[in-house]
Parts: sequence; C-alpha cells; structure tokens
Amino acid sequence: MPVHVLLEGTGPQIPAHLTRIPISLITTSTDVTDKIVKGKVVHKGPLVPLNNDSFILKMVIQEEDSMLNSSSQNSSVNVVLFGSLAKNFSQSANQGDVVVASGFTVGKSPTVHKDNLHPCNLLLTEDGACIYVLRPVLPNPRSPPANKRRSPVSAELSSAKAPKYTYAKLDSLKAGSVVNVYGVVVFFKQPFKSRGTDFCSSLKITDHSNEKIGCTIFCEKLEDHPKIFRNGDIVRMHRVKAQVFNKSITLVNTFGFSVVTFDGVKGAPVEPRTSSRSFHFDPDDQRTVEELRSWAASQALFASVTSTVPLSAVQPKAYFDLTCQLLAKAPVDTTCTLLRVWDGTRCPHTLLKVIVEPHVTEGQLSFSKERENLIADVLVYDNHVEVARKLKPGVFLRIYNLRAIAGSSTVPGLTRSQLQVDHLAFHLHGGTSYGRGIGILPDNSPDVQELKRVIEAFQENDEEALSELNDSDLLEVWKTPPESLDGGTLDCSTERSCGHDMQKVTLSEVKRSGLGRVHHVRAQLKAYEPHRLHEALKLYCSKCKSMQDVPDDELLESIFSEASKDCGPCSPPPWVLSGQVSLPRHAPGPSNRALTVYLLTQLMFEGKTKDVILLMGSTLEEMCQLMASYQNIIPVRASGGHLSLFDLSAPFLFRGRKRYYGSEINLTH
Repeated sequence: MPVHVLLEGTGPQIPAHLTRIPISLITTSTDVTDKIVKGKVVHKGPLVPLNNDSFILKMVIQEEDSMLNSSSQNSSVNVVLFGSLAKNFSQSANQGDVVVASGFTVGKSPTVHKDNLHPCNLLLTEDGACIYVLRPVLPNPRSPPANKRRSPVSAELSSAKAPKYTYAKLDSLKAGSVVNVYGVVVFFKQPFKSRGTDFCSSLKITDHSNEKIGCTIFCEKLEDHPKIFRNGDIVRMHRVKAQVFNKSITLVNTFGFSVVTFDGVKGAPVEPRTSSRSFHFDPDDQRTVEELRSWAASQALFASVTSTVPLSAVQPKAYFDLTCQLLAKAPVDTTCTLLRVWDGTRCPHTLLKVIVEPHVTEGQLSFSKERENLIADVLVYDNHVEVARKLKPGVFLRIYNLRAIAGSSTVPGLTRSQLQVDHLAFHLHGGTSYGRGIGILPDNSPDVQELKRVIEAFQENDEEALSELNDSDLLEVWKTPPESLDGGTLDCSTERSCGHDMQKVTLSEVKRSGLGRVHHVRAQLKAYEPHRLHEALKLYCSKCKSMQDVPDDELLESIFSEASKDCGPCSPPPWVLSGQVSLPRHAPGPSNRALTVYLLTQLMFEGKTKDVILLMGSTLEEMCQLMASYQNIIPVRASGGHLSLFDLSAPFLFRGRKRYYGSEINLTH
C-alpha cells in the first residue's frame, strides 16, 4: 500500500536511509533519490477519475517550521498524485495532516504565476512513490492522570503549542518572501467578483515606517476577506507574499492565508473581526493594535479621514459614504436595483421617489407620511446589482462613494410624468474606483449602535399612520388604481403624450406623405409582432450576413432530450480525459444520476478543472444546473463512435448566462 498512516512513537516508522530536503531547495535539477519532503496539507483537492479506472489528486503542502517564519519563501509546493496512490491518499488523509513524501519526481509548475507557490511540482505515481501520514497518539481516557511534574522535554513541547509569530515592518519587505504583517488601512475596496471564481479585495496599508504597501487578496468565499469598514482600521495578515508589481512591492495572499481586522479608533474595544473559529491573539497582539492606533491618531495623514455623512448633511454633486438601514429593495431593470434606506435624519433637499411595482418589492411596501419623508431612494448599477440582490431588508449598510445628483433625467424606468428635474437622486455607479461599493455592518459595530439610537429616537405608530392612508394616497404611492367598492372594472392604458395642437390625419394620408414628417393619428390595433419577447431578438453572423430566430427553451429542451437518449460508446480524441460528474443535490430528477464529461488534458494538469468541460448526455435543465460550477460548458453527442457538436439549432458553448451559436460559414472554414 503506497500510503502509510503512522502513529508517532509507535509501530513502523519512516525508513532510516531516507533524508529530508527542504522544499525551498528543490529545483528541476535536484537529485531527489532517497530524499523526502515533510509538510502540512494546507489544501487537498478532490479525487478526479480518469480513463481506465485511474485517478488524479492535487494537494498543497507547506513546511510547518516556515508557517511561523516571516522570511521563508517557496515553502509551499503543489503535489500531484496519480493512480491508486491518489485514491488511497484521498481515503486515508485529511487537510491539516502532516505528511512525508518519498519517491517523487520534480517538474515545472504551470501555475506558479497564478498561485505564487513553488516554481516546481512534485509528481508521485504508484510505481515507487510512497506517502507517510503522521498522526499523534491520542491519550487513553481511562489512563490515570499524568504526574504534575513534567520533564524539560514535555514542558518545551507544551510551550510550543502556543505559536509565536514574527511580524515584518513594511519598509523591510523583500520580493519573494512570505511574511506576517500589521498595518493601518489608508485605502480599501469592498470585495468584488474577479474574472475567475474568486472575489478580490484591494487595500493599501502603512505602519510606523510610513511605507505604504498595496495588498491584493483573492479568496473564493466573501467571509475570508478582511472586514474593513473605514480608513484607519487595522489589519493583521498572516502568510502573505511580497512581490514586485509596477516597480513597487505589493502583498498577495498565499495558501494558509488568514486575516484579522480591528477598529482603528483609539480607546475603542480591541475586538477581532474574523470568520475563523480559531485564531491566535495574545497580549502582544493587543499591545501592537493599541500602538498602531496611537500612532495613526497622531498622524496628519488621518486628519482628513471623516466619518460617514448623514442624509441631513448631504449636498448636491457630492460624493460621500452613507451608513444606513435597508428597508426595502426592488429591481428597476437588469442593470439597476433600487434600495430604500434611511438613517433617522431628514435630507434638507427634496428627494427623488422612484416608482416600482409592488409585486417586485422585497421588504415593507408602505410607510407613514412622516417616515416616508426620511427615506432615500438609492439606485445601484452594474456590478453592485449582484451584491444588492443578496441583501436582506433590515440589515445595516455602509454605501461607499455614493453620488448625489440633482435631476432624474438619467434614472432608468421613469416615465415622462415621473421626471422630477429639481429633485435630488442618489446613484452608486458601476465599478470599484475610489472604493465604490456596499458593505454590511455587524450589529455590534459602534456605528450601528449609534444609528440604532438615532432611529429609536424617531417614535411612531406605523399601524395607526397607515390606517390614515386613503385611496388617493395609495394611488400616488404605487400608481395603481384603487379597488372599486361595487366590483366594477377600471380601464387602464399606457399613453405617450404628444402635441395635441397637431391636426389628426388618417393612415392613408400618412402613407402618401413624405419621409421625415411627424403626424398625429388615432387608430385601433388589429395585430402586432412579435407575440413572444424572445422573437424580438435575432441571431446574426457578421461573416455570412445570415440572420435567424433565437430558439426558445422548449425547442432546445427537445434537442437536448433527444441527444441524451443517444449516449452510445465513442472514442474520445487523445487530448481529452473522460470522467463523470454528479448533479447538485438540489437539482430535480434522480439524485444519483451522473453525466459523462471530458476534460482537456492540458487544463487538467494545470489544475484548471473548472475552466472548460465537454458534457454529453444531459438535458437542458441539467446543463443549466451545472453552469454555476463551470466557467465554460460545450455540449457534445456521440456520432459514429466519435464526439461531435450539436447542429446549428443549439448553442455550441454555454458561458455563464450567455449562449453562443454557430453558423454555416464558421463550420465550413
């Protein structure tokens, strides 16, 4: 068995003729005969099945003694396991275990510029390679308690359980070093979606050296990013790598990265902000935070750092940060979402009120007149729409770089009768420039506690106030007709105003008139096209100039269903590896259904298993279920014993919400 689980101090141990080599000293020319590497598994990838009952698994190990050393570099390396070795390791080891590997070969890492790890990979196959998983011996609960007097060795081991981290000054960073740092935030951006699967945070920090260092953090989960709420907050980052970008030192996260943030206000409680359930924090850390607070408070650099601006102090054309509570939200269109917020103060300017349909609104629909005067409508655009979609009414927000604009001519969704040129509108434009974004504040935040006190000072009885609303009030708020007591119907129509001083003409007169003239007609609608919305769009090929209808989902479903019935054996090309993927648990249909997938060999060995897959035998609904897990999906079918694309009536590529179609000229060239 190529994987051995060893209990420290008992049973068989690692062969004595093997000698350990530091990971940082390994190169492609290093003689690794009878050499071993030892490290902690900081990342364990999934077991991926290949052809002929073979498997592949990728993990990252890091030397334990380098995790506390801020000057270590190239101490984390990718390890790729093949065959039964990968399968046995997947069943025997866990992330966090300490492992020893022998019999490996060394190859160049194709992902060194992406993951910032060791420039080499360690490759282990079932022929000659071996992995030892080291496990500590668990104490016997029935054994008598140990003697209170401990030997010097046991005392040393006990004290070693509390790690002692060293922290580098920002003016002493060297390119390539992996360090632990403290810093005061002078600029930050809220996490935003990157081009890949991760979210990205960008910030700039400084310390007593007055050196300003930029930091870029990529994490798949939002909760793993630093929880920064304002400039002046303090961050502590473990295991970040210094590298040169645009002739300046920047910090990026590596495997094992962790971050804790603190309020930067002098005298405030030192309460760590982190999603980690276990993190190191001792009196030395508290002293460091308090020293940075005192230093930051004495610097003129932070004299211009102001708190957020309340609605009562907002001025037109200004950019500002707003701390508020979300009361309701509603989509305006695909690129804009309305947030209805308040902070307990009243804006001195007349605010724009955006009218939306009640059935698309999430949160409270109606408010008393007094509270309505305190509510501001905020329009968020583009990349912020995705963040707004996840917000729940009632949460406390900080909206960064919000803009106050007089006039509503650029507000989407407003009809001519709703234009309010002299009213103040709040816009959160797309992008992340100047830290633009939306952050959720925790309930224990001092800013939230102060906001709650202001809001609680506003006393009202909503039920009594709402009972005073009459039909005309509701009509003004929602622009919907009131219900009639006698059950009669009210005719509704949508009109576009025009100059009624023009004389009405007949349609025959319009047809006889010249081009470019404006007419006023009154006519009855007899027919219209298209009858379905998707028919208003066409597929157009710029090469062959052909144009065709976009197929609806019913047609595509029938194409995919028909293709899923024909999944006979086929010979895949040599540049792909076959496997299977299971549907998500929440997907409809049989829970144990697995689909055939093909992975590109080159991307497979680069660790990019989520970039592109070829999928065979799925329905359209199953394809849509898997789109959330893979960046690009190419549907294929078996034809004559070989893989082939679908015909032109179906998309040849699914990328997120986009579908790509082909044309005859693209297939013939």
